[in-house]
Amino acid sequence: MDALPLVLALTLAAVHLLAGRVRSLAVVPRNRWLSMAGGASVAYVFVHLLPEVQQASETVDARGVFPAMLDTHVYLLSLLGFATFYGLEQFVRGSRSGGERWAGRLDWLTEADADLGVFWVHCGSFAVYNTLIGYLLVHGEATGLASLLTYAVAMGLHFLVNDVGLREHHGDAYHRRGRWLLAGAIVAGCGLGYAVAVDELLVAVLVAFLAGGIILNVIKEELPADRESRFWAFAAGAAGYTLVLLAV
Repeated sequence: MDALPLVLALTLAAVHLLAGRVRSLAVVPRNRWLSMAGGASVAYVFVHLLPEVQQASETVDARGVFPAMLDTHVYLLSLLGFATFYGLEQFVRGSRSGGERWAGRLDWLTEADADLGVFWVHCGSFAVYNTLIGYLLVHGEATGLASLLTYAVAMGLHFLVNDVGLREHHGDAYHRRGRWLLAGAIVAGCGLGYAVAVDELLVAVLVAFLAGGIILNVIKEELPADRESRFWAFAAGAAGYTLVLLAV
């Protein structure tokens, strides 16, 4: 079992490296399998991860870290994760028109330089996110073969959804650099998990933050009208994976 997190981390890394070969994913209307993947990811959050957030809340309560009046403090961390990735998405979308404006104001800054800066901020943030997911393969609440596999499958489907969005934002730059950065971050996070065991309080905080980030990253890919997402496929993915989670 000790080697299983590393095997799963390498498998998740392969999702980023190979997803671009599936050309049918980046189409409009949205590929039904991609909508199903998004539904399954959200199901994992609501059926499995949020109950872990509740357990995390109990861990934090026992430590007395937050004032007693903040009885929803761990859920506030989930909100922080949601808001952080929402702000990141707005920054990236705004930069599409902003790069030319900044290049016009600063003689030394070209539009290509501005776009490259946005690329590194965006992909760097997702690298931290992936590192966290890789770390939780080793030290998360998911223990045992079934729990680890359901976590890994949900994150693999989630990475598939993220990959399509990042590829749309950054094109060739993501294919040449970004996917390797994100794939490496997963394995690095897993390796960090083997090397360092942090306090369960910090794990509780990380799980809560991750839950909010996953919800936002799936929703932002499914809701925009120009995606022409497939509701019934999304619902089928959510319902199907919920049944799997309840069965294990």
